Amino acid sequence: MNDIRTKISFVESNARDRVKQILDSESFYEMLGPFERISSPHLEKQGIVPQNDDGVIVAKGKIENEPAVVISIESAFQGGGIGEVSGAKIAAALEMALDDHHNGIKTRPVIILDSGGVRLQEANYGLLAIAEIQSAVVALRRYMPVVGVIPGKIGSFGGMSITAGLFSKIIMTAEGRLGLNGPEVIEQEAGITELDSKNRQLIWKTIGGTQRVATSLADELVEDDRKQIVNAVQNAFKTKPSKPRSAQVEKYISILKQVNPKENINPNYFREFTPSLHPYMQSNLQRPLEAKSRGQRWFYALTSLEAPNTKISTTVWSGDAKLGNEKARFITVGPDPGHRFPRVREGEVGLEEGWALAHTINEVIQADAGKEQPRPIIAIVDVPSQAYGYVEELFGLHQACAAAVNAYADARRAGHPIVALLVGKAISGAFLSHGLQANRLLALDDKEVNVHVMSKGSAARVTKRTIAELEQVTADVPAMAYDVQSFQQLGALYELISGIRADHPTKEDVDEIYRKLQQAVDDIHSKRDQSLAERLYSSLAKKERSTSIQVREKMQKQWND
Repeated sequence: MNDIRTKISFVESNARDRVKQILDSESFYEMLGPFERISSPHLEKQGIVPQNDDGVIVAKGKIENEPAVVISIESAFQGGGIGEVSGAKIAAALEMALDDHHNGIKTRPVIILDSGGVRLQEANYGLLAIAEIQSAVVALRRYMPVVGVIPGKIGSFGGMSITAGLFSKIIMTAEGRLGLNGPEVIEQEAGITELDSKNRQLIWKTIGGTQRVATSLADELVEDDRKQIVNAVQNAFKTKPSKPRSAQVEKYISILKQVNPKENINPNYFREFTPSLHPYMQSNLQRPLEAKSRGQRWFYALTSLEAPNTKISTTVWSGDAKLGNEKARFITVGPDPGHRFPRVREGEVGLEEGWALAHTINEVIQADAGKEQPRPIIAIVDVPSQAYGYVEELFGLHQACAAAVNAYADARRAGHPIVALLVGKAISGAFLSHGLQANRLLALDDKEVNVHVMSKGSAARVTKRTIAELEQVTADVPAMAYDVQSFQQLGALYELISGIRADHPTKEDVDEIYRKLQQAVDDIHSKRDQSLAERLYSSLAKKERSTSIQVREKMQKQWND
């Protein structure tokens, strides 16, 4: 045990000092620091004072004399929320570290998380940025371990926790927390009987560092001591990384199949399942199921299948059908009123859904391995949100979502053209898990097609606005709006498709969607596109995401100086 007099708290340090502590002495070189004066262009018009580093520190330097980049999120600014500038800084740094590896420079990436997730005041800017961060992590991890540190204060929540689920190694203190939904949000959405956000002891026993390491959802527990954390980071690059958690799909499905949600589940319940794996039986259910959502209706319309494949979960439908002259895999997530996990009965993405998505996508990757032209994957998107529940957080909902993200990113980089078709809601972590890793995004021009990071009621409560005030703000900040027309302004959509009967498509409607899907697949093939970069190239993106582009350009220049 270290003498308390020699300890230097890492938790109490600010984001910039944390980076300096991780990097070798005198090697700290900050990029896009406060003197560059690149602040969020969206906050001031909402009455919020911006910050010139937008709450994210990015610095190059050395770790044990090897090139490194350390990224640190400042929780004191906007709760560590990710907006356009901060998200672009993180994504750009990881993308450039990836370029280094392509050029033979073995840059070591470290990310220090202290974030509540997407910054609600820049909702869809943050959502797009986090998808780009996740894509970069999966790609970079093939060359070098991506190491995450969750020291404390806020911890890690939201989309950045899904990102953490992609890391090669996670280092936590006992004060750190790692979960998808914050306790207050769960209480707002599901009620105090689901989780009392003031029960701090239960919360730390559920999502705190000690529990996460004990259940293998994090790798190393350290004290709040600079030396211990620095040593843990250094050691993470000395050992060959094991298979990423987000790729251990069969293991976690096996564990999940043992869970009985009706039992009295406490934090120790999960620990009992973690050490041993029991074989699970795939249901391989292929019987006609009634379509209870728009996404499920479109699944039947586009596949003409009599029944979906629901191997792992009755809420994740998949099947192969013709698209043009080739076979494509169609996937959707939808409701099941009788599902054993109550929090997903209305179509939310929960534990089974994340792992089931990963399973069906990996199945396609393995089946098409070595083929000159792997089949397209069509993600039909109609997801109201991720699941808000105590059991979901205890068993690592963020990790289940990360598995789906990982699988989609792997499929894209394996040459599968991935097209997401938004026919209904595309909300928050559910959309990150099912849709946002696609090469191309298509959407129906319909009032029920919504894109956002949170329901209107919750967003109003968190931002301390009325719903009317929240809607007024969206007039000036398209990324705060829910409607798909506003989302289109950000430039991420390949096409917004008008004139389609979204709820009851005719044969002509279905034929038109087939044509649009085929055009998107052909465009992916023609450009040999395996990244998400296309979203920044459109004319709308050049206008509405110009700051994201500017951040990348400036960082590229400083990176190479």
